Amino acid sequence: MLRVGLTGGLGSGKSTVAQMMRDLGAQVIESDELGHQLMESGQAAFNQIVRVFGSGVLSPDGRLNRAHLAELAFKGGRIKELNAIIHPAVIEAQHQWMDQLFARDPSAVAVVVSALIFEVERDAKDSGASDPILSELRKRIDRIVLVSAPDEEKIARYVARVCPTGASREKAEADARSRVAHQIPDSEKIARADYVLENTGDIEALRAQVDQLWPRLQQESNLNMQRQSLK
Repeated sequence: MLRVGLTGGLGSGKSTVAQMMRDLGAQVIESDELGHQLMESGQAAFNQIVRVFGSGVLSPDGRLNRAHLAELAFKGGRIKELNAIIHPAVIEAQHQWMDQLFARDPSAVAVVVSALIFEVERDAKDSGASDPILSELRKRIDRIVLVSAPDEEKIARYVARVCPTGASREKAEADARSRVAHQIPDSEKIARADYVLENTGDIEALRAQVDQLWPRLQQESNLNMQRQSLK
């Protein structure tokens, strides 16, 4: 078994790499999708968000208005309040998923896709959080794979994805820059990652890097099963 954290800023290509790993046999869970599920009506995180941010974050149908919530979080300077609600719930759900996966398949390589692996740790330490599930990164993840790309390229990819027709591109770019500003620079993450995949936009070059990395992750999963050191 091996717990892999796949990270990188928005537009870095994490989802592309995640799909490549799925094709090679990895078991993958997306933190964004998990977070969305936990923010649905009836979930504890949903109730806490409404309690903290007020009923103004609700749409007429009673569901969260994600666009308005994102505006409050990023532009209103309340991103840490939102993360303090969502991150513990997501991490706990990831733990449950991995426990169930490894019970079925002890040799599995479990990949958790998250843009904010390092940021969760940073914010937990900054806030003085005592919960080790947030702050003790290496006790919940064995290996960290970083997908790196220049910030301007990340922003351009994000804008192209959310505004494929060219409408509202200026707003999308401002949103992307705000999100990037809240993330730790790749230059700092590279020093802490176990593996770095450079995504220059050449999909075949990226695939070649993933193909080269995958056997190493499988080998480390086997070492973990045999209780041998991964260092």
